[in-house]
Amino acid sequence: MKAQIAVLAGDGVGKEIVPEAVKLLQAAAEKFGHTLTFVPALVGGSAIDAVGVPLPDETLALAKSSDAVLLGAVGGPKWEGLDYKIRPERALLGLREQLGLFANLRPAKLYPMLSDASTLKREVIEGIDLLVVRELTGGIYFGKPKGIEKTQEGERGINTEVYTTQEIQRIAKVAFEAARKRRRKVTSVDKANVLESSELWRRVVIEVQRGYPDVELSHMYVDNCAMQLIRNPKQFDVLVTSNLFGDILSDEAAMLTGSIGMLPSASIGVKAGMYEPIHGSAPDIAGKNVANPIATIASAAMLLSYQLRLDREAEAIEQAIRKTLEQGYRTKDIQSPGSRLVGTVEMGDAILNNFR
Repeated sequence: MKAQIAVLAGDGVGKEIVPEAVKLLQAAAEKFGHTLTFVPALVGGSAIDAVGVPLPDETLALAKSSDAVLLGAVGGPKWEGLDYKIRPERALLGLREQLGLFANLRPAKLYPMLSDASTLKREVIEGIDLLVVRELTGGIYFGKPKGIEKTQEGERGINTEVYTTQEIQRIAKVAFEAARKRRRKVTSVDKANVLESSELWRRVVIEVQRGYPDVELSHMYVDNCAMQLIRNPKQFDVLVTSNLFGDILSDEAAMLTGSIGMLPSASIGVKAGMYEPIHGSAPDIAGKNVANPIATIASAAMLLSYQLRLDREAEAIEQAIRKTLEQGYRTKDIQSPGSRLVGTVEMGDAILNNFR
């Protein structure tokens, strides 16, 4: 296998956690006889500081020409006063749109040794293994009209929730295909009782399910789903939902596992996929060697599996993560009594040693 990977560390802790994931990818290439080329580029706030835009043409061209994109995180208070069109987060939306990354896969699985790290009771969270399939290039983040306009009374903010039949069909198919490899249950999350876009969503998902008679389909309103994720998360296998709802629910699901620093994600579409932890740039802890790199390392494992079809290599990284946690290594966000507190680099090195 020969592949080029665009490495976009971004801002904040992204600059610390991405190198740890690259170390594991390099080790996997060496151990299993592959050639992986890593090409770094600027994105987000660091790109704004350097060239004035969050997604430089050179970075976008690199992403398009690469086999996969490994991303850290973007944004921070430093850039919050900028116009929305040039804020760091626009880079993410631009990459998703330009690369056609319409499906975001966010697994939430509890490592047994971290059951005490969650704020929920052990009996509620033990055995959690769910997948949030989030539509990524439609919905309220991309719908038009949008913007802020002046009125006689002041200002008026506008965002539009828009979905087409085709957009719903393709994300539903991703969810049903994923469920076939798991426990064959899909829960479609919407707000069809008040939103016309959700009414269409539900009708289209029902239609798509007819092609997957072996997969059970149920529906749930988003507010009830948010409650059920806390009440009984083990009832879920695959959740499929819109851009906005998926953004919120996947972060909630992350905390079931003890820390948002544990959850990877894969954004897939027509060509190269983008792999990133679901957390943000965490500027409050950036540069302190305390960030948890596991979500990024697990995202690298998803890159190997989903993008390069190297399942054996991905499983080896997953096993290294599990063994490291079994040995008691913990970053600050998942620390528990009797565990061994380590920093970002130390956690990465421990996983690397177990991988080797």
